[in-house]
Amino acid sequence: MAEPGAPVTRGKRPPKGEPVVDRALALLAAFDRDHRQLGLLDLSRRAGLPKSSAARLADRLHHWGALERDERGRYSIGLRLLEVAALAPRGQGLRELALPFMSDLAAAIHQHVLLVVRDGDVGLLIDRISSHRALAPLYNPGDRLPLHSTGAGLVLLAHAPEQFQRAVLAGDLLQEPERIPLSATALRRTLAAIRRERVAVLRRTHPVPLVTVAAPVVERGGDVVAALSVVVPEPTVDTRRLGGAVTTAARGISRVLDDHG
Repeated sequence: MAEPGAPVTRGKRPPKGEPVVDRALALLAAFDRDHRQLGLLDLSRRAGLPKSSAARLADRLHHWGALERDERGRYSIGLRLLEVAALAPRGQGLRELALPFMSDLAAAIHQHVLLVVRDGDVGLLIDRISSHRALAPLYNPGDRLPLHSTGAGLVLLAHAPEQFQRAVLAGDLLQEPERIPLSATALRRTLAAIRRERVAVLRRTHPVPLVTVAAPVVERGGDVVAALSVVVPEPTVDTRRLGGAVTTAARGISRVLDDHG
């Protein structure tokens, strides 16, 4: 399946025997934050499908509600997918349980409060509450975050399976978006400290000086299912006090998860 935004060959015919569902998913994957609307030609090109196949599948997806089409024939993601996504226990269900705690935290700090889950080798931002006085956001709901260079990502990475951690530490480690190389040894120590202290503090200077403080959300059985984090301007932060507030909110979400388990 073509990755979103990946260059593909125009008119490329799908491999013989490729399941229809894979081709349909390739159409959906053709959309991203920079390509919210696509005409049929661009849709077929980005999905790596012949125009005739793309047209046939897009028509079926439009009929079902997974795609919408405007008066100019351009396609966009349909609301039916939002209805389906709302059923995901690690998505909308978790978000609804976390929302009261996130709202209280946002009212106290007047900045950004984020809720992030791990999705494969990245973090997925499933909700963000922001004050009108907050810094310009680096990530928006639905965005994928690097695990090794965001506060919430570090919490999720620190509590991921050991084999997964080893794979990440053996990879290309760059602080994003600054593109600064990271030391695997230093990152390993950071992850150990996060597991020990149950909180992550990440300072960065780009695009502006800021601090992220994050804590784990734990379900029944002790597994970390999400990370709650706040992003605040660096000069204004007392990390110890802020860490206590974030940890308290994360524990509150964990208790509600346990009650609904």
